[in-house]
Amino acid sequence: MLILLPLIAPLAFSIPAAPGPVQDDALAKTAEPAAVILGPEGHRYRWVSDWLKLPDGMVLGNTHGCVAVDSKGRVYFNTDAKHAVVVADANGDVVDTWGSEWAGGLHGMTIVKESEGEFCYLSHTGRHEIAKVTLDGELVWKSGYPAASGVYTGAGQYRPTGIAVAPNGDIYVGDGYGQSWCHSFSSSGEYQGSFGGPGTEPGKMRTPHGMIIERAGDKTYVVVCDRENHRLQRFDLDGNLVRVETPGLRRPCNGVFTGDVLAVADLMGRVTLLGLDEKGERYVVAHLGDNPEPSRRGVNGVPRDQWVDGEFLSPHGIGADADGNLYVLDWNRNGRVSKLERLKD
Repeated sequence: MLILLPLIAPLAFSIPAAPGPVQDDALAKTAEPAAVILGPEGHRYRWVSDWLKLPDGMVLGNTHGCVAVDSKGRVYFNTDAKHAVVVADANGDVVDTWGSEWAGGLHGMTIVKESEGEFCYLSHTGRHEIAKVTLDGELVWKSGYPAASGVYTGAGQYRPTGIAVAPNGDIYVGDGYGQSWCHSFSSSGEYQGSFGGPGTEPGKMRTPHGMIIERAGDKTYVVVCDRENHRLQRFDLDGNLVRVETPGLRRPCNGVFTGDVLAVADLMGRVTLLGLDEKGERYVVAHLGDNPEPSRRGVNGVPRDQWVDGEFLSPHGIGADADGNLYVLDWNRNGRVSKLERLKD
């Protein structure tokens, strides 16, 4: 039985800069702005103002994809520009870009540490394929649309948005912009099976946008961000439905586990932190950065002069590093990636 716990109102408050002598108005105008702190005690984050620092002359372009973090703490995120993958360090300095051949449509991305090293798995909505590449973007293999599934009449119907890799190496792909099926592939990209399909009833999908692997004790699950059904759905690795989960979600795009908490990028203007109770039911821990202006939620064209520290626009991708810091990609044609620094209580 699904239990919906009451939502917790978003918390956002400011810690003023430490007081000090101000000699004149000019000094006062150059004082550091107050820090923006999000979340309740035990789950507090500092919004890092202007975290991403682009090299001179670089235009980020439309940010429409995912965020992933490697074992060195480097942050990878997608754009629709010629630099389809941008790599930044924890301070926000861009250290690499690659993927011109993937420009326009690179959407799903996850980084996996394997015995041979770390690899990046990608899904591309325009090329109708998934791929495995090195962290420098060198192709290992690619796999086209799953014709053997029998649910497509051609490659054009397959527009995969989300990709995740289970501990056993199996790959799970959500065809969020295509036919709303989820597919599994072997570690070498060979088609294995399908589950889901279009619909609103439990186990069916309306835009399975993001895929998340969940480890719970000795069990592993695939959590699907069923965006237009406004819910998460948890499946076992064979594609059998385990539970439908709906707490506090508007249009969930993607998620990442940070400790015992699942942080969900919700396209409608906020990040939601979900915990798991003793019965295995998810509940809302907090909503972070909830945009108070509905007209700025879930739209692509919000201009820079309307961006506010502590307020998200259209969270589309999210990643976490080993220290619990969150990196959130807003779907925005001007390009926006923000860092939430986890604070120790």
